[in-house]
Amino acid sequence: MTVPRTGGIGRIRPAAPERARWSGQAPVVAVVALGGGTGAAARYAASLCWPTPAGGFPWTTFAVNAVGCAVIGVFMVVVTEVRPAHRLVRPFFGTGVLGGFTTFSTYAVDSRSLFADGRVGTGLAYLAATPLAALTAVWLAAWATRRFLKWRQS
Repeated sequence: MTVPRTGGIGRIRPAAPERARWSGQAPVVAVVALGGGTGAAARYAASLCWPTPAGGFPWTTFAVNAVGCAVIGVFMVVVTEVRPAHRLVRPFFGTGVLGGFTTFSTYAVDSRSLFADGRVGTGLAYLAATPLAALTAVWLAAWATRRFLKWRQS
């Protein structure tokens, strides 16, 4: 049940109908889904091109997550500080494509597999290195993008 919203002092305005709210979000949901499928397909292609050998360090997932985070660093600087983008660009590319490309679930499964195979040291290193690499990549990419843009302006 929705609670009526006030339309001013002493006046009550009915809540927005569910249909109106959904129709405003439908394009966002659609572009996130389209972008997510695109990003997931790119990640799957990377895993086919560079498969992880059984019991090996999951370099492909590690690289995909680091590269995806670097791209999000560049992307966010460009769309927030350089050039405003259409309202659907961030949900499509940032949430959809890069959200589908990077993968926390595969990171978790790879970690679990390393531990299950008795490779505790490698599993711990992977658990620590992935978020460290991801955060470093996004920070360095954003920093480098800002430096490049500042250099280009001078």
